[in-house]
Amino acid sequence: MALRAELERRVDAVRRFNRFYTRKIGVLGEGLLSSPYTLTQARVLYELAYRERPTASELVKDLGLDPGYLSRILRNFEKQGLLARAASAEDARQRHLSLTPSGRKAFVSLEHTTREQIAALLTPLSALQQDQIETAMQQIEAALGDPVPDGGATAQGPYCLRPHRPGDMGWVVHRHGALYAAEYGWDETFEALVAEIVAGFVKNFDPAQERCWIAERDGQNIGSVFLVRESAGVAKLRLLLVEPAARGLGLGQRLIEECLGFAREAGYERVRLWTNGNLAAARHLYRKAGFQMLESEPHHSFGHDLVSETWELTL
Repeated sequence: MALRAELERRVDAVRRFNRFYTRKIGVLGEGLLSSPYTLTQARVLYELAYRERPTASELVKDLGLDPGYLSRILRNFEKQGLLARAASAEDARQRHLSLTPSGRKAFVSLEHTTREQIAALLTPLSALQQDQIETAMQQIEAALGDPVPDGGATAQGPYCLRPHRPGDMGWVVHRHGALYAAEYGWDETFEALVAEIVAGFVKNFDPAQERCWIAERDGQNIGSVFLVRESAGVAKLRLLLVEPAARGLGLGQRLIEECLGFAREAGYERVRLWTNGNLAAARHLYRKAGFQMLESEPHHSFGHDLVSETWELTL
């Protein structure tokens, strides 16, 4: 009886928090954040914006939606000129989905409003309070998330993404130098290049146009990525890194998604990056995110004969 009473108390606590949080972030009205979209419609827009030409069956599976309900949402998007469908080359019964320019414009507007609303919630709080909220959400996600096959970390984490702070830049330089030496045999000139990039970022940092994300788990840095301004309409994605112990969590894809979301919000038209042909895992992530290779060129750097590649994504 005592155990049952304790469970009932916790059920009440979770429901109380759910009522508080849904009211706080404005999901109870007919339209999310005064938009014409419900919460589910907004989530489908988000998936269409960040996935590379998904199918309806993939969305049904990953979002846990009723197929008929999703079908009605997609038909509605199509009528509004937000959605385009293209036949799959692999399976004629499947249709690949993508946002039209109007659909992407609608998503960017909704994404901007969402980020501004969350920023308004957090800004009055101290840095300590913000860290506590972030940690609490991370713990909830880790506890309730779906386990990966090895029974360890959850599919979405557990990790948090945060802006850079003192000490992070030295870590970025050190880990790039150490990992690329261990995994690819690159010499110290690569570490020197990373140090130059990091120094330029810090000296010229424009928070409205540029961002660094550090992935952290249990107080330890496990990944990084930078978005920096190249010109008025072009941003560069730089220094993507995921620690070996954190691979398999989808962290690399998440870091790229954060870059692209911020780039759209900041008004960039394209995102460009430079990589090398032997970095297969990174190249797979870039291609999956929608980047296309513009050019490649042989060069000798970091103690090896390499092939440099320039990739670009139109937002």
